[in-house]
Amino acid sequence: MKTLVLVLCIAQSAISQRVCMDSRHHKTLPGPEDELHRECTPWKEEACCTGNTTHAIHNTVMYGISFDLCGPQMSAACKKHFHRDLCFYECEPNLRPWIVKVKRKFARERFLGVPLCQSDCDEWWNDCRRDWACVRNWPRELRWKNGTGTCPGPCVRFHELYRDASDFCSNVWDHSWKVVPDSEPCMRIWFDGSKGNPNKAVAEHYG
Repeated sequence: MKTLVLVLCIAQSAISQRVCMDSRHHKTLPGPEDELHRECTPWKEEACCTGNTTHAIHNTVMYGISFDLCGPQMSAACKKHFHRDLCFYECEPNLRPWIVKVKRKFARERFLGVPLCQSDCDEWWNDCRRDWACVRNWPRELRWKNGTGTCPGPCVRFHELYRDASDFCSNVWDHSWKVVPDSEPCMRIWFDGSKGNPNKAVAEHYG
């Protein structure tokens, strides 16, 4: 009997880690989605996003921040990582340990300090370091008018704004990410969905 209770408790704990944030595009509960688009497809088995949201990620300006706001178009290699980052934000159901309350027009919750694997951050940085940006902390330092972010000053290369990969990943989205060594339990911003979601075990570790 004790063994059964223990198994049920472990199962309930694992399930309870999987939630969707209270935000404009998030579903109420995670579940399967057959029509996820491009970089968001790894989450199709269990997602907090819908197919329509994932199409919007790849084809519209989300949350008033254009990746091409500096004039020169962001490189395809760099933009791929920002799309993956948005897919993670919209689709990932294993974020309970890092969800905090906020008061935003589009969200009542966000994630803060999620442990991001250093290798994922390095890949993102290496593909973006020669692209252009104008502020370090995009949500807080862009100039906002009618829901659209614009640059308050001149644009420079990413590598002139940020010291290194960790500085970039930690600051670009207002400390949503906390970069940690791959040897520690850490989240994957993108993964091979056919092998399951590795972030589930990480959330259970921290939860």
